[in-house]
Amino acid sequence: MIDIRRFVRFPPDMPSGQNRIRAVFDRLMDAFGPQGWWPAETPFETMVGAILTQNTAWTNVERAMGALTAAGALEARTMLEMPDAELETLIRSAGTFRVKARRLKAFLAYYVVRYDADVSRMRDVPTGRLRKELLSVNGIGPETADCILLYALERPSFVVDAYTRRVFGRLGLLDARLDYHDMQRRFQAALPANAAVYNEYHALIVALGKRVCLPAPRCGACVLNTVCETGGQDDPV
Repeated sequence: MIDIRRFVRFPPDMPSGQNRIRAVFDRLMDAFGPQGWWPAETPFETMVGAILTQNTAWTNVERAMGALTAAGALEARTMLEMPDAELETLIRSAGTFRVKARRLKAFLAYYVVRYDADVSRMRDVPTGRLRKELLSVNGIGPETADCILLYALERPSFVVDAYTRRVFGRLGLLDARLDYHDMQRRFQAALPANAAVYNEYHALIVALGKRVCLPAPRCGACVLNTVCETGGQDDPV
């Protein structure tokens, strides 16, 4: 397997905070190894999953994706033309299923009308313009748009999520209250503009957040303990 770290090239005079972002990447890679994200078979499945995973665990999304597949419905036009109640039933396990059904339909209408349900046509559009289009779709915010760009379309658009804020806020590297785009810019300034690097780094942050850097953190088991401002406290929060 390719060591993604060979793609990471930092100038020797980088600010200390950016060097620490690199050090975190190295430690997480050593601890968890390549993550191989996103867990989907096709770019379209990734896009659907990015919408369904809003505010829910991936295990719930997997059940919803399984139900769509079993019904022969995991296809853009099929889902778009499906009665709302039927789609809501199929994705019920993903939570807030009525809201997510509306958001899926809004995205599917955009995908079918604008791109004829052809992901290769989306790939012909510059990243900045495509991101603006995605953000104009009802129910797609910055995190979902960047998940689609990064994981479905392999564009270097770093994903900031709740795990990112929690981990890097506790590390003392970034203020967890930063605006989404400010935090994204900090990462993109510290990393080469490489989709594979962004993919692995975000996936590694999620791995740490799900296993160790929990709301009640397991600091004693964390590979970042010695470089973490919170991990050195007797009563971390």
